[in-house]
Amino acid sequence: MLDLILDPYSYPFWILIIAILVGAIAIISRPFSTYVKFVYPNAKFEAIGNPFIGDKELNRLLDSKDLSEFTESLNALKDYKVGGNSSRSIQQSLDNSFIQTIKLMQKDSSRKMNEFYKTYLEKMDVHLVKSELKNKLNGREIKEETVDQAILSDTKKLLQKLAEAEDEKILGILKNYGFGEEVINAISDGENHFLILDTAIDRYIINKFKQVKVPYACEQGKQKFVKRMTDINNIKSILRAKQLSYDEKTCMNLFLGDGQEISSWKYKEMAQTDQVSQVISNLEGTSYFDILKDSIEEYNKEGSVQVLENSLDSLYLKLMKDISIQNYVSIGPTIRFLVSKEFEIMNLKIIAKGIEENIQLDIVKNLLIKEAN
Repeated sequence: MLDLILDPYSYPFWILIIAILVGAIAIISRPFSTYVKFVYPNAKFEAIGNPFIGDKELNRLLDSKDLSEFTESLNALKDYKVGGNSSRSIQQSLDNSFIQTIKLMQKDSSRKMNEFYKTYLEKMDVHLVKSELKNKLNGREIKEETVDQAILSDTKKLLQKLAEAEDEKILGILKNYGFGEEVINAISDGENHFLILDTAIDRYIINKFKQVKVPYACEQGKQKFVKRMTDINNIKSILRAKQLSYDEKTCMNLFLGDGQEISSWKYKEMAQTDQVSQVISNLEGTSYFDILKDSIEEYNKEGSVQVLENSLDSLYLKLMKDISIQNYVSIGPTIRFLVSKEFEIMNLKIIAKGIEENIQLDIVKNLLIKEAN
């Protein structure tokens, strides 16, 4: 039998050769088939340019005399179609613009990216879920207009069911929606249960990003994105916790899981400290140390961890740029475009609020997030 297969004049020999060639071509071509699907969307993102509005444009918007001039300048600047006559309505319009951007990106991308985009939209919805779930647990009504604010139809259904549910039905509704035991247990916890609930829901979203399917050759870039997001949120949580003098046990309840550089043992070290400055010292040797060290003087002057959080967000944008470069032919430009756009929208909302309330220009400028050098 073996002699027959290895005989170059026999049919089985050539069938074997063809099978080997087909298999080899399939293995070699698999990553290229993925890259081809990202050629158009990545080229489109590059043509638009990084949507993070630069200093020149930001200064022009900051100099707006009123909200009308702000919206006119913005709509002429980056093809926005923002409306509204108050900062609240303008902020809602900006949020809607971002949602439409994500949906257009989803339409232009491979269908295998659909769940990734849906998870990103769910990440935006989760803030509403947290807020309204707490309202429900505190005996307050979930209003119909609040339900309508949700982006995804699944979130709308969840909020509608919570609004109509008796207290004893809440846990079952959350289970059916997909929340795990952590979220369920947090609801029945005693002390600091809302704090634990927030963390459990954040873990739910992070785990969903970890598990969401993306095209072949995109997994590594996606996981780096998730790990960096986890790191940044873990550091922010521990900084806030130490500002509020939380003990080690409470701090550990805020841990979202291992990230790129912040593992459980590193987080535990920070949880055992007493002061914000000690947390920063514990980060020496990580990518996050230098930018926080450079911001400590301003933090001491302001007395607010918001200064440190803004520095971390600036670094986060830089890290997304790095992921884009490292995964340029696949998911990298998509991730950078999404995150940059999200912070751009945040900056524009801050400017609109500052104009309406006549906040000093320097104060507003200090709140804006710009990519770290």
